[in-house]
Amino acid sequence: MGAFHAYDIRGIWNVDWDAEIAYKVGYFIPELLKTDKVLLGRDCRLSSDEVHDAVVRGVNDAGADIYDIGLSTTPMVYFGTANYGFSASVQITASHNPGEYNGMKVSTVNAAAIGFDAGLGQIKQWIDEGRPCPVASKRGTVYQKDIHQDYLNFLLKYKEDYSSLKIAMDLSNGMANLYAKEIFGEQPSYIFDTIDGRFPNHEPNPLIPANVVALQELVKKTGADIGVIYDGDADRVMFVDENAKFISPDLMIAVLGHYFLERRGEKGIVLQDIRSSKAVGEYLAPMGAEMRTWKVGRAFAANKLRELDGIYGGELAGHYYFRDFFYSDSGLLASIIVLNVVAQMKAKGISISQLISKIEKYRNSGEVNFKVEDKKGAMEAVKEHFTAEETPTAFMDFDGYRVEFPDWWFNVRPSNTEPYLRFICEATSETLLAEKLEQVKDIIVNRFGGQQK
Repeated sequence: MGAFHAYDIRGIWNVDWDAEIAYKVGYFIPELLKTDKVLLGRDCRLSSDEVHDAVVRGVNDAGADIYDIGLSTTPMVYFGTANYGFSASVQITASHNPGEYNGMKVSTVNAAAIGFDAGLGQIKQWIDEGRPCPVASKRGTVYQKDIHQDYLNFLLKYKEDYSSLKIAMDLSNGMANLYAKEIFGEQPSYIFDTIDGRFPNHEPNPLIPANVVALQELVKKTGADIGVIYDGDADRVMFVDENAKFISPDLMIAVLGHYFLERRGEKGIVLQDIRSSKAVGEYLAPMGAEMRTWKVGRAFAANKLRELDGIYGGELAGHYYFRDFFYSDSGLLASIIVLNVVAQMKAKGISISQLISKIEKYRNSGEVNFKVEDKKGAMEAVKEHFTAEETPTAFMDFDGYRVEFPDWWFNVRPSNTEPYLRFICEATSETLLAEKLEQVKDIIVNRFGGQQK
């Protein structure tokens, strides 16, 4: 049962969870979400068919119908949920994890995320208690539902003229392959543009530098203006500039402001996660953004953006959420809009690296992971050490701690999906950044026996 997490269900298939658990999750979803029909999609992982069959049996045995859209990106399921009025949907995916993993992302009315606190915890409790799953007197039915064209039409509404751009694109052998060539045509230079649930070329996680190397080489080889890479289920997207340098995904929240705030003239709330650079808000404020900061993960971010009726938001992990898209995230939609901005900037003689240099003001550590037994104790020790030295200018305690000072800030938080304590900091100089990192390592490694991963 180690597969139930804050945002979703995810783990190594037949180790952390199995067909029996998948069946029971399927069985309990109609009761949890008070519905008699469930929209179902799946990614290309080798185990996804087995998970699919177990979920279908569970939903049908509970007396509810399945509307099966087949192979799908995760955002395609969000679109289907909201666009066709479903109260429950499941996407079978482990997102960016390696091929031996699988999982489920559950949504409800208007594609609102169902995380652990919103219902997955209740299902886990029912399973732990051994609650029976009697077969309904009238089992449900499976219907095939084709939503591919409707979602494509929705995405194409945002596409503008990219004919001036040279684009390099890594589809990661994942679900972005369902749509990329229909959206972007044959113009980009593609790699790993076949669906293969073994992910034979690299793990479908663009946050790991090794997984971006092939795209960086393609950018250099083709002289591309920008490189684009999706994760396995295409809910995330990341970019490299024309010099093949990886762009920190939080900075793209600022880039998106040129479309929503500047060109469309929208004014209002933009959401960032607790790890985002201070530079994002500083860049967007003159455009009319009211920045808000919230917890990491779709189950928190999408629901918060909806609650605030924000324009859009983003995360360091490469998720971008849009009011236009039911407050949900879509890697394809985000890339379409970013490419609109890049083409607009190119027409003015501004490259993506030049645009990023206008945004990026600080030296950033990136997320540093520590494996440590006493995560809570280490986290408290880090906070107490720095707040004793200096008075904070801002303090947030809703996802670990984010503590800001005049010349630097840090966030320390326990991972919701892995056995790590995650630390990130940002400073006005490399020297100050290095000094703070050394102090943190001393606390976590030397005092708490942690290991930097």
